[in-house]
Amino acid sequence: MLNNKIRLNLYNQSWYSRGKKGSIVIIWWLIQSSLFRLSFHNMYGWRNFLLRLFGAKIGQGVKIRSSAKFTYPWKVTIGDYSWIGDNVQFYCLDTICVGSNCIVSQESYLCTGSHNIKDPHFGLIVKPIIIKDGAWVASDVFVYPGVTINEMAVVAARSTVIKDIPANEVHAGSPAKYVKKRFEEDELL
Repeated sequence: MLNNKIRLNLYNQSWYSRGKKGSIVIIWWLIQSSLFRLSFHNMYGWRNFLLRLFGAKIGQGVKIRSSAKFTYPWKVTIGDYSWIGDNVQFYCLDTICVGSNCIVSQESYLCTGSHNIKDPHFGLIVKPIIIKDGAWVASDVFVYPGVTINEMAVVAARSTVIKDIPANEVHAGSPAKYVKKRFEEDELL
């Protein structure tokens, strides 16, 4: 009988490390839901300070909206002058690296964790996400674990990214597929 194949009572992620003690995780979640979330719109420096305080590597001029969420900020790097929009979720069970001059638009979900669907115990899988310089992840995009979005690439709104996006390409859809070049060769000079 197929129903006996999945045994969630045997689920075990004892091998996984959040990177900090449980008490630090809880303190971060409290800070994020209060001092971070309730800060005024233009208090980017304050939110960057709080993220840095908990181990995130945040470049200069970064603009992160107060409704953005970070599971474990110590697993996050964001380069100079990047923007993180409203309700963006960094589900950072593994590292998430966002380059410089990048945009991650509102409602997007960067997911570094999933499960092995063939494992009867539904084992946890974690893989990093990398978004390289100048890339734009538009509104309501879902990015799978292990994906790299290369330099100057664009992922169109409401897309699902399940594989790497090459540099200077626009991809759209679910799953995201090639649409066109972002810039022509003569425009890159």
